[in-house]
Amino acid sequence: MLEPEYFFSHLPEITTPRLLLRKLNMRDATDMYEYSRDPEVARHVLWDAHVSPSESRTYIRYSLRRARLGEPCSWGIEHRASGKLIGTIGFMWWQKEHSSAEVGYSLSRAYWNQGLMTEALGAVLEYAFDTLHLHRVEAQHEVSNPASGKVMRKCGMRHEGTLRGRLYNKGRYVDVELYAILREDFHALRMRGTNRP
Repeated sequence: MLEPEYFFSHLPEITTPRLLLRKLNMRDATDMYEYSRDPEVARHVLWDAHVSPSESRTYIRYSLRRARLGEPCSWGIEHRASGKLIGTIGFMWWQKEHSSAEVGYSLSRAYWNQGLMTEALGAVLEYAFDTLHLHRVEAQHEVSNPASGKVMRKCGMRHEGTLRGRLYNKGRYVDVELYAILREDFHALRMRGTNRP
């Protein structure tokens, strides 16, 4: 298994039929601001809608700094046909001793309901198990955001329970649904040909 510090400081590119998952760069600020200022995009995540392009630039600098330090960070999601940055996906944490991690994501509203996040999450899970040799990957979503759970289920993740008052988000405590997939689950689904979007 790759050392987490090395992996995050050398974040690889991952190509899917419609997407390129890659390291963020400062040129992404305009595209990021375009979708991050949308209150609907920010509604169920732990960051507030961006109020200026400088806020998007600040986030990108923060993400790049975490990558340089070998800390958990995200890929930018580039839409290959347009070359636009349309979201992010990455690891919220990584526990080396347990060979497990949590993945989180956000996507521009203009690209919802097209299967793109399912495509991105499927690729990240494949990389997590085949290249990083993780044992377990988790994801969670607010109970009021069932569309995110649908993405997780399409990628073979199993619902493991409801965590009451798990997060404090935008002035209130929220319940979240916890999903996870183990490496053996992923490989079993692959054998049946049912784990890819």
